[in-house]
Amino acid sequence: MSHYFTDDVNLKHDIEEKTVNINGRKFTFFTDNGVFSKKGLDFGTRTLLENLPDDIHGDVLDFGCGYGPICIYVKKTYDCNVDAIDINNRSIEMAKKNAVANNVDVNIFNSNIYENVTKKYDYIITNPPIRVGKKILYEILFNAKEHLTLNGQLWLVINKDQGAKSLLKDLSKEYNAKLICKNKGFYIICAQI
Repeated sequence: MSHYFTDDVNLKHDIEEKTVNINGRKFTFFTDNGVFSKKGLDFGTRTLLENLPDDIHGDVLDFGCGYGPICIYVKKTYDCNVDAIDINNRSIEMAKKNAVANNVDVNIFNSNIYENVTKKYDYIITNPPIRVGKKILYEILFNAKEHLTLNGQLWLVINKDQGAKSLLKDLSKEYNAKLICKNKGFYIICAQI
């Protein structure tokens, strides 16, 4: 079975165009096979975007950008510089196409976890790839602090059924982590250095 965090070049393309409304703003997203949430904006990402703070600024990293809803929404909504990374080249291709479609300037590039990340960010925002397993998931979330500025914040969404309570407890050991909201089993967490 092919997962959205793998780079299956043999997967047949099936590009679809989706129109999405987020916080009263209209976005156009192209999706494809082999990319997370191909059918449209997933509820977890929507909940995350709807609960971001009003004052996002500086440098932002969208970790695991998929076809780009987080990085595009953030760039269109806030006065900030946005980078976006993914390990899946098809996701990167779709995110770049979507940045053009939504008229935003986002630096989108391939990176295996933080391998190609060379700077520090004020915010890292992610709907993390839960299916990679706990070991890699924790590597992503706990190594984020190495790529955050002083007082930088990691914002993420995770479902209660995927270990949200234990993750919040574990994050609290290395971050000032707090639950921002719960919505239909999805937890929005902010973890600050």
